[in-house]
This record gives sequence, C-alpha cells and structure tokens, in this order.
Amino acid sequence: MSAVLALLCSLTWGTSDFLGGLLSRRLPAAAVVGASQVVGLVAMTVTLLVVAALGHPVPFDRWAEWAPYAVAAGATGSVALAAFYAGLSAGTMGVVAPIAATGAAVPVLLGVLTGDQPTTLAWAGMAIAVLGTILASGPELRGGVSARPVLLAVVAAVGFGTVLFLVARGSHVSTVATLWGMRLTSTTLYVVLALRLGTVGGTRAGDLRWLLPIGLGDLGANALFATASGLGMVSVVAVLASLYPVVTTLLARVLLHERLQRIQVVGVVVSLAGVAALSVA
Repeated sequence: MSAVLALLCSLTWGTSDFLGGLLSRRLPAAAVVGASQVVGLVAMTVTLLVVAALGHPVPFDRWAEWAPYAVAAGATGSVALAAFYAGLSAGTMGVVAPIAATGAAVPVLLGVLTGDQPTTLAWAGMAIAVLGTILASGPELRGGVSARPVLLAVVAAVGFGTVLFLVARGSHVSTVATLWGMRLTSTTLYVVLALRLGTVGGTRAGDLRWLLPIGLGDLGANALFATASGLGMVSVVAVLASLYPVVTTLLARVLLHERLQRIQVVGVVVSLAGVAALSVA
C-alpha cells in the first residue's frame, strides 16, 4: 500500500506541475501560484479543523518552535514555485522538471552545515544529479535558445530543496501546523502583492477549474507522501515519489508533443537516478 500511495503521490505532483506550467503560458506564473495557494490554504484550514476535532489540536502554544520554519518555507516556496511554473511555461517541460527535482540535494548540503554527515551514496547522488542537469540543459543553452528556463529551474531546485529542509524542521513539532503556516504565509504574500499592484494577474472565476487541481494536487501529494511514509520504508517511498518529473515529461510529450534530443533523454534519466540515490540516502 505504501508503494501505491507513493506512486499516486508522484502522479499527483507531476500532473499538478504540468497544469501549473500550462496555465502559466496564459497567465503570469505569480498569479497562478498565488491563486493556487489560496485554494491550498482553504483546504489546509479545513484539514486543521478536522484534525483538531479528532483530538489533535494545533500546538499554538509552541508556535515559536514551528512558526519561523513555516513562514520561511512559505516565502521560499512562493518564489520557487513561481520560478518553476515560469520555467515550465517558457522552456521544455521534459528538461525543466528534472532539473528542479535535483533540489533534493539542498537539504543534504544544509544538513552538513548544521552538523549532519551525509553518506557516500548521498554525495554520489548529488554528483550524478548535477551531471544529469548538465547533459539535459546543454542543448537548451545552445543554438540561440534562451537560458532563462534552465536558470529558473535551478532557482526552483534551490527553493524546493530549502523548503524540504524547513518543513522537516518544523514538522518535528507539528506537520499540520507547519504546512498550514506555510500556506498562510504564501497566500498573505500574494494578497499583499496583488493589492499593491492593483491586479490579480488576469485570473478569472473560470480559471478555477485549473486552479483547483493545481492547488489541491500539490497539497494532496504532500498528504499522500506523509501517509505513505508512515506505512512503509521512507527510502522506498521517497524514491517512488521522486518520479514526479517523469509524469510531467510524459504529459508534455503526449499532449504538447515535446521532443527531446538523445543527449537530453540521457540527462533526464541520469538526473532522476541522482534524485533517487539522494532519496535512498
């Protein structure tokens, strides 16, 4: 069951990312992220109330132990997701998604700075992921093709990895509280930005059919991952969940008819192998 849930997690994440990137081709990436975060906040608030009703209230009395991580994760995640959607909308999804997934190396590096001692497999995974990124992005940077999507993917990778680190720290106290605080922070930032600019980026009520699966998909994938991790081996669950770029790549290939050069295909596979090694480590 844990393996099935982990695969559903990768399917949900990959589909949500594809839809977010696709919608960002019509609307500003920041607007897509902001609106989807509102959806996520509403869903997370309902979850928080349900959990409290079941006898597990949010530890607001210990807010100093989880709130700083939640706020930092919300701010960092907002920038990372906006960069990711912008990269997906402007570049080749089959290249951008695997590069962003290499952010799994960031928690390892941050862990080193806070006293962790990564295994040999973790270091090898980082090296493999970097090599795959170079192979996959090389053709994107030649022949007059803009480097912007690749650079946005790198920004997203660093941001996503940092969020993983922050959420892990906050979850030592409360996972639900940390995720709720994260969504509250990101939503607040985008509301303030919308008020300052006097626009919601062109989003309309009709876009809700896109924003609902994007926002709920991201939140649902987190829930699936947490559940799967509690039922089975975290190493196996992490590897299966890290396959979400494959879903994004396949959807782009089937629905958008994207084509990758042979060296890019090799790079994508190598990048995912590196992410898998990091997940196991």
